[in-house]
Amino acid sequence: MNNMLLLALNIIFLVSGQTLWKMASLGISGSFLRIFYTPYFLAGGILYVLATGIWVYLLSKLPLSYLYPLQSLAYVLGTIIACVIFKEVIPVTRWLGVCVIIFGAYLIAK
Repeated sequence: MNNMLLLALNIIFLVSGQTLWKMASLGISGSFLRIFYTPYFLAGGILYVLATGIWVYLLSKLPLSYLYPLQSLAYVLGTIIACVIFKEVIPVTRWLGVCVIIFGAYLIAK
């Protein structure tokens, strides 16, 4: 499979895992330890394991100085999910930061 597709999959798994963990944390009342037994938390953990496997494979194929900055696109996707799924209000300055990340990833990939 193409390394860029694998990197995109890695980013999607990371952000999906974080999203599931956020969902798990919203439904917990009482003991914080209960979060570890929710389906959302467990599914998020599985996605993180898959993302880590992809990441290790990619590290064997491409330089860290190339991969790591491109993985910052996870912040972009995370911000979009925060806005769309969790209805968070994202200030203009944060959107400008997201644009800077996108531009930086473009320069790295170029």
